Amino acid sequence: MKPIYKRVLIKLSGEALAGEQGHGLDENVISRVVEQISKVHDMGVQVGLVIGGGNFWRGRQGKQMDRTTADHMGMLATVMNSLAMMDALEQRGIPTRVQTALIMTSVAEPYILRKALRHFEKGRVVIMACGTGNPYCSTDTAAAQRACEIQADVLMMAKNIDGIYDSDPKLNPKAVKYDRISYLDVIKNGIKAMDTTAATMCMENDIPVLAFGLDEENSIIKAVCGEKIGTVIDNK
Repeated sequence: MKPIYKRVLIKLSGEALAGEQGHGLDENVISRVVEQISKVHDMGVQVGLVIGGGNFWRGRQGKQMDRTTADHMGMLATVMNSLAMMDALEQRGIPTRVQTALIMTSVAEPYILRKALRHFEKGRVVIMACGTGNPYCSTDTAAAQRACEIQADVLMMAKNIDGIYDSDPKLNPKAVKYDRISYLDVIKNGIKAMDTTAATMCMENDIPVLAFGLDEENSIIKAVCGEKIGTVIDNK
């Protein structure tokens, strides 16, 4: 198997890292993800990661809380996931750096684009935490922004579902899965594959998105090597 991309940005949902327990971190899930990233890294692919924080905290949980405070708590949750992923990757011998949009130099570097690009050149995995550093922005938006900034060949969104459907397959057994869909259709039809801001950003910068299921065996490797998997969102 050979990769078709040189540089990828992988967005992992926090919930996916929680596994079946639904909260916290499932070490078996992390181990499976790390094994795949290790193989992709060995292929010479430059890997950036953005990880959500929903397995610890989601901003909308704080219904009686100031939105900015709740969102900042969510950013801190992404740091916990990022440090766990860094530790797991480095135990596999993969040099990794965590960069945060909020300054916390005791545990991670501040996010600096040129430094991130230098890490890629040195063969390091870069994990970008704290979203965009701004409230009212999802980690989908952060992933789209970072993918644009690092000029990734593709934004890969590893989800709990194996692609994008015309309706919720959990509620509608007749839901139809898309193999390919345009950004305009995603936005126009209100498809909840990614938030509108993220979709618009990728559309304007012509970065394709591949949404696929993390649970499928070797799904990250298959995605990087161009096998038919999940759903492609692009401008075509």
